[in-house]
Amino acid sequence: MGRAPSWRPDSLLARSFLLIALLLLLSLGGWFQIYRTYQREPIAREIAQQMATIINLTRAAIVNADPRLRGELLLDLNETEGIRVYAGTHDERLEPVPPEALFELIGNRIRASLGPRTRLAFARNGIEGYWVSFNIDDDEFWVKLDRDRLEPDFATQWIGWGLFALLLSLVGAWAIASRISRPLAALTRAAQQVGRGERADPAPETGPGEIRMLAAAFNQMSADLASLERDRAMVLAGISHDLRTPLARLRLGLEMVGGDTAMHEGLVADIDEMDKIIGQFLDFAKGENETRAETDLEALVGQICERYAKLGRALVHSGSAPLRLQLAPMAVRRAISNLVDNALRYSGGEIEIVTRQSGKFAIVEVLDRGPGIPESEAERMKRPFTRLEKARSGEGGSGLGLAIVDRVARMHGGTLELLPREGGGLVARMALESLGRPPGGADPPMPAGLAPPA
Repeated sequence: MGRAPSWRPDSLLARSFLLIALLLLLSLGGWFQIYRTYQREPIAREIAQQMATIINLTRAAIVNADPRLRGELLLDLNETEGIRVYAGTHDERLEPVPPEALFELIGNRIRASLGPRTRLAFARNGIEGYWVSFNIDDDEFWVKLDRDRLEPDFATQWIGWGLFALLLSLVGAWAIASRISRPLAALTRAAQQVGRGERADPAPETGPGEIRMLAAAFNQMSADLASLERDRAMVLAGISHDLRTPLARLRLGLEMVGGDTAMHEGLVADIDEMDKIIGQFLDFAKGENETRAETDLEALVGQICERYAKLGRALVHSGSAPLRLQLAPMAVRRAISNLVDNALRYSGGEIEIVTRQSGKFAIVEVLDRGPGIPESEAERMKRPFTRLEKARSGEGGSGLGLAIVDRVARMHGGTLELLPREGGGLVARMALESLGRPPGGADPPMPAGLAPPA
């Protein structure tokens, strides 16, 4: 299944888990509220029945007790049962019972048991408690009960079981979200491989039905693209190979026939140009399946400069310490050579190659003083078989050079940028991702829009 999907606030895993967790919390809160609502009536009935029984027993005890022993009786009720009985007065101050649903139910049931003359209070003369009045003949008495009697006993085990159920539900939510996001993360990685021009491993066709259908469709698309790429490579390679044979015969014929020197040199130059174009077709058709190896980029650029120097085209190379990367050396050599060939083709001045480290990327820049490329056309020029209508299109070419460079850069996790150079010209900047950290630093992303050197 591949690596676990990353936990980011905007990821599908995080959003799915948080949404399911929120729904579970709201559901648990709703069930708790339903429980309280349905338990309110039985709790109110039980509490009211207990209080009415206490009042009736207290009143019966007072009525039937010997008047000389009533004081001892009231004292005993206070000490053993926590019940205090007071005689009513005209100047007493009462605090009404709060308007809560449970208290209203209890009050209604107490009045139904003791009579409509019964009064209730939450405090009397500043003394807090649950006060219930009763009458003996024309005299009113008050019974003070502890407020604890009004609070239903919510067992601690219910809280424990509720938390356990919530934890179990959250674990299930995480499992559900992971089961959905994990195949999508594998599909994302495979799509990124295809986007870089690499051969992607088949995405696992697991998970829910829709995910399996998506993975199967992606695998079929990837296979179709690979087949199309193979067919295209075969056609280009076949055409290019077949064209080189008559070109070789033409060159041999020119050498044997001789003739006008200017015309002879022009025809030879045309044949060489056609041969280079065919070479680019072959390079583009072959793709980049070269095995990567640890390579010193500085040394590789130095070898390229030496080769051009032998051909009479001196290049100015400015670099730094050795840059060792895991790369496909032939592919990178071909990409840098394409950039140099473009610069030599369209520029009559000095060509400079700059290599340096920028964060976790190794940068190769080829600078010239030619007519440059308009910024609006820079991205279009990376497409295969694309050429400018003017400026740098005066010479021949297949339109594949920059496409090959761009593919090599993306294959190495980097980019190709075509930027204007200060004072006129072009900066062709190729970034290659380095597997190692730069000296003494972290791995920042590649700086966007670096100012091109003069």
